Amino acid sequence: MTEIKLRRGDDVGKALRRLKKALGRERLFDELRKRRHFQKPSDSLRKKQKEARFNAMLRQRHADL
Repeated sequence: MTEIKLRRGDDVGKALRRLKKALGRERLFDELRKRRHFQKPSDSLRKKQKEARFNAMLRQRHADL
């Protein structure tokens, strides 16, 4: 669990920003967004394959230049 220690005289807003930044570095928000709805394994595989095809197309397009 991520902890942010408040220093004496520290602003709460700054502490919240530091907490959000720390959680962002841990990719916690990405994980929460991903787990918000259940995704079937076949759907996640299909999405992964689609991304791979797209990236291969971009690599080929830039290799031709």
